[in-house]
Amino acid sequence: MKSFIQVTTTTESREQAKKIADFLVEQKLVACVQIVGPIESTYRWKGKVENAQEWLCLIKTRDDFYKEVESAIKEMHSYETPEIIVVPILKGSKEYLNWLDDELGNKPEG
Repeated sequence: MKSFIQVTTTTESREQAKKIADFLVEQKLVACVQIVGPIESTYRWKGKVENAQEWLCLIKTRDDFYKEVESAIKEMHSYETPEIIVVPILKGSKEYLNWLDDELGNKPEG
């Protein structure tokens, strides 16, 4: 059975989120990226509480594409330590999951 995931990352600009989204979809590493924002983030960074306006990317793919997705995000991202979090998609409509799977590239076996 195929395992689907949602990867999340945040970016400092809408343009960066769009650049990452376009690349991932064009390369068929993901089926869909939704960009939400701006959002307000509060976090601790290097001992100091920070506030920032960010854009949230909700990225849909299969688990076997994760390493390539993570690598692409890290390469394209401006943050020293970008958020890259995976949540399993436990259930979904058959039609949506079939579409998601159909939009991804082929992974070589092994």
